[in-house]
Amino acid sequence: MSESVAQPLGQIPFNRAAPAGNEMNYVLQAIEQGHIAGNGPFTHRAEELLVQISGSPQVLLTSSCTHALELSGRLLNLKPGDEVIVPAFTFVSTAAAFALAGARPIFVDVTEDTLNLDIEAVKTAITKRTRAVCAVHYAGVAEGIDELALLCREAGVDLIEDNAHGLGGTYSGQSLGTFGNMSTMSFHETKNVTCGEGGALALNSSERVERAEILREKGTNRTQFLRGQTDKYTWVDVGSSWITSDMQAAFLVGQLENFESIQDKRMRIWNTYHSELAAWSDSHGVRRPHVPSEAQHPAHMYYLQFPNLQLRTHFIDHMAKLGIMAVFHYQSLNTSPVGLSLGGVRGQCPVSERASDTLVRLPLYAGLTSDEIERVVSGVLSFNP
Repeated sequence: MSESVAQPLGQIPFNRAAPAGNEMNYVLQAIEQGHIAGNGPFTHRAEELLVQISGSPQVLLTSSCTHALELSGRLLNLKPGDEVIVPAFTFVSTAAAFALAGARPIFVDVTEDTLNLDIEAVKTAITKRTRAVCAVHYAGVAEGIDELALLCREAGVDLIEDNAHGLGGTYSGQSLGTFGNMSTMSFHETKNVTCGEGGALALNSSERVERAEILREKGTNRTQFLRGQTDKYTWVDVGSSWITSDMQAAFLVGQLENFESIQDKRMRIWNTYHSELAAWSDSHGVRRPHVPSEAQHPAHMYYLQFPNLQLRTHFIDHMAKLGIMAVFHYQSLNTSPVGLSLGGVRGQCPVSERASDTLVRLPLYAGLTSDEIERVVSGVLSFNP
């Protein structure tokens, strides 16, 4: 009899997107119905579900969160000389969307606790050229967003919430994405609900809705035509193709219909990490996520912050040897080549720059099994800096 050979454990990726319900059936339905371009029945259904989940009165599906941000920039009518305040610790789209619209992004540091915009720094950064502030709810955890909204109102500038991480999150009982004039969502494959690539723009008042629909449809009034409000459509503004296909929307509908069950699974994983890693992190000087008492997060991400870059690098290598993918996140935009060309300076956002060197994210997706969660926890606990 031959000896049994132990099989190697499978790799645990950082993220794995998967159907949660009727996604595949809905995609097939979209194909069979013959409408696979945008603004079809699944687009409308996804938007209805997002209104219910997000709390915003009007939601327009887009082909990505980047495109939703670009659409928000166009709605601001930005021109050269205008400024938009953005966090330095964010994805490039948060700043690039406004630069593309003609404004200069002003990089502001984030807080140590939640890696959200430092409101005191925002106060200092606001000038007569400021047209908007774009706040990112990092990891879906909000901090002081009500205070920031008041500051923007008093300064007469728009508040845009980059809510790519925060769908389902709240602050003081109010849904994230409803504090600002506009907010954006992401349905990239790394997000809680996904259609591969996709996004949405939420408008919290009615005055920009009609123009947003026009800009999203290449600058035409095609949406009004599809509703029977005009007998033809034509070019009425300078827009772009910012709408997703109905096949992608169909997949998203299947995800959104299962939003609560997806959230429950993610929250269980997040809570397990947070409790099981508490003593280890305290003893090794590693920071865990901080959630203010007013905040309810949507379990989008679980991260650790190490004391320095060298330890972070060793940790990632340690986890990789165990077949577990742990990854870093943003590089502070003020230190990027484009950021430097726009006036960014190394050292101007020390918290953001430190987070770029020290933060690492653990695998977190609804399909993680109990055994895989245990492997991740054990892998972290076995790392001795």
